[in-house]
Formats: sequence, C-alpha cells, structure tokens
Amino acid sequence: MASEEKPPIHMDYFEDLTGDISACDSPCQEQIGDRIRRLREEKGISIAELSHLTGFEEKLLQEIEHNAVSPQLGTIIKLSKALDSALQRLIAGEGQKLYAITRKDERKVVTRSSSAHGQRSAYTYMSLAPEVKGRHMEALMVQLEEIQSDERSVHAGEEFIYVVEGIVALDIGQEHFELLPGDSAYYLSTTPHLLKAKQGRARILAVIYSE
Repeated sequence: MASEEKPPIHMDYFEDLTGDISACDSPCQEQIGDRIRRLREEKGISIAELSHLTGFEEKLLQEIEHNAVSPQLGTIIKLSKALDSALQRLIAGEGQKLYAITRKDERKVVTRSSSAHGQRSAYTYMSLAPEVKGRHMEALMVQLEEIQSDERSVHAGEEFIYVVEGIVALDIGQEHFELLPGDSAYYLSTTPHLLKAKQGRARILAVIYSE
C-alpha cells in the first residue's frame, strides 16, 4: 500500500546506511591487548623498555595488555611504531588478501577505546577492510560517544573523517568545529585533535593513514 512505502528520508535512514555498531564484547576488547603483548614478547621487549620507547607509564601498559584499559587510537599508533609493526596488525589483525569487499552485515567490531585511562567508553571501531594484506590505511566506521574530556590525541599519520550521523565536535589545535552529517575533515594527526559526539552518539567514516 502507498501508506506503507518508505519515504525518501526515513528516520532509520542512517541505520540502514551504516548498520548496527553493537556493544563490543569481551573477545574484541581482549584481542587488542593480546596482540600488543604477543608482539612485544616476539620482539623481546620488556614492559620497562616499551615504557621508555613510548613515554607511557608501565602501569598503563600492563593494564592495556591485561585488557583492563582499552587504549585510544593514538595510543595504539604509538605502540605500533615502538613495536615496529603496521597499525593494522594491532587494530584488526594481519590480512591475507589483495582486496576486500565488506558487506554491511559482515563488518566486525574490532575494539573499543576509552577516555581517561579506561574510565568510560569513548569510541567503538568497526573495521571495513581487515582482510587486505600490507595495507597502509585503516578504514573504520566509528561510533563516538558524548564524553566530558579534553584529552587530545597526537600521533604520526593523517586522518580523514566523514560524518554519517549525529553532530561531531572536533578540536584541532586551538580551533573548534561542529560537523553535521555530510561534513568532512582532513588533518595531519601530528596536530593535537579530539573527536567526540556533541550530544548522545555520532557515527563517522574514518580513514587513518599510518606511515
């Protein structure tokens, strides 16, 4: 019937577009810590040495490896550099294919990150191309939370974000921006930056390039 037809812009439009980013269960939180610990041990690097290389406290590194803290993306990138590993190996595992076709229902949550040393979930990452081997970019669908934090991220590389749903508060250096669906931003990750939902939750497509 005509009355049952879906209007051009339906209230569930963005849900149809992005798919559901469900709460991350224990396995996806454990993988990131397990990968970091396994890689550190493969390299023969102690916690103390990794602390010296990254500037992170030993206690924080131990909490990350034991999955008591879910590290933010900037932290993961710094760890990947210190461990001489590609970012993708820590985030989503090492792929084995030359390309990736990822259907909406095939996306998987690869990690959650927390603000303030694990006090509250701030980001949920869903990998869009984990199968590609040797990739230098990480394509992610990211769910942002509304958080009361001024903790900025600084790391090597470049980032492109495209707002899919909600309003995103973006601080870059000393400037503040509010991005609406359809807005995008590209910046060098060496510039201090902070991303969060202005209210409730927001979703973005993020492409991270790590040298």
